Amino acid sequence: MREYLDGTAAIVRGALDAGCTFFAGYPITPASQILMAMMRELPRRGGVAVQGEDEIASIGMCIGAVMAGARALTATSGPGMSLYSENLGLAVMGEVPLVVVDVQRLGPATGGATSVGQGDVQFARWGTSGGYPLIVLAPSTVAECYTLTMRAFDLAERFRSPVLVLTDKELNLTTQTVDVAEFVPAAVRERSRASADGPPYRYDPPDAVPEMRRYGEGLVRFTGSTHDEEALITKDPEIVGALNRHLAAKIDGHPDELELVDLDLEPGARTLLVAYGITAGSVREAVRRRRADGGPVSAATVHSLWPVPERALRHACSQVEHVVVAELNLGQYRREVERLAPGCEVTGVHRVDGELITPEELLEAVR
Repeated sequence: MREYLDGTAAIVRGALDAGCTFFAGYPITPASQILMAMMRELPRRGGVAVQGEDEIASIGMCIGAVMAGARALTATSGPGMSLYSENLGLAVMGEVPLVVVDVQRLGPATGGATSVGQGDVQFARWGTSGGYPLIVLAPSTVAECYTLTMRAFDLAERFRSPVLVLTDKELNLTTQTVDVAEFVPAAVRERSRASADGPPYRYDPPDAVPEMRRYGEGLVRFTGSTHDEEALITKDPEIVGALNRHLAAKIDGHPDELELVDLDLEPGARTLLVAYGITAGSVREAVRRRRADGGPVSAATVHSLWPVPERALRHACSQVEHVVVAELNLGQYRREVERLAPGCEVTGVHRVDGELITPEELLEAVR
């Protein structure tokens, strides 16, 4: 069976199938369609969807909903991510399992509201205060929008952390024919509940993921300040250090669970094409043409942008002499690839004019 739909519809379907029960967002191109679809579909399933007065209020409502027991989603674009930043930091500190979709557009500032871009890659990782890790996934097809949205909900529960799904204007708003069999559901675990008398946090061992207390079940404290395992504010150096090491270790200590890379490695290839998001489509077409002409070439499509899937990328880069990184920015992820490919020539194919990178541009870089 085949359907005619876009990435927005796939994300909404994935969120609903993942058990999302709350959505709040504010209209912003090109993410507004997610808001509209969730306001239409979520109440039909007994959930709640709210158009907030602004982005700050919207993500704040989502944090509150999660702490009250909901599975929550919000969606925005680059300018909205700037406004989300403070509350994303709150979600990191409070260990809130929240899913955020960023439908990228060309920037900075208002930028090109109806133009495609991939300029939020570094901001998605480093845009909150403190520098603590976030999990960021990047679908490259409509079907992957469905699967990775479900995966994001599962990872949010697993690591008790906000998870970002980084898409873009073209992937979300371009309607295409999709084989329904490609909509592979991802299992989403149930939230681990703490007893009413248990502490809301746990730092020993450092990578421990604490069970969650729920508002309404006894006294539950929540703060964005440095706190102990009872959520009481503290400046005790030993406790402060344990908390901050914990916030990093619970994610950085489990790369095997987070590494999602599609490797298409061809024996004898001297060049590796690396891409993510909508740009991976041009890479797949360039690889097809190159191989049809008898030229070996390898490719890597990165679906887990952060934490960087170092093992998979090191392995892929070790097989070649030349790495081409294709992205709709001025080389944000190329920097990550360069440090993983010593001895390789690493070049970038970049566009920031609102147009897509073409297979022809990639083939020229390979040649």
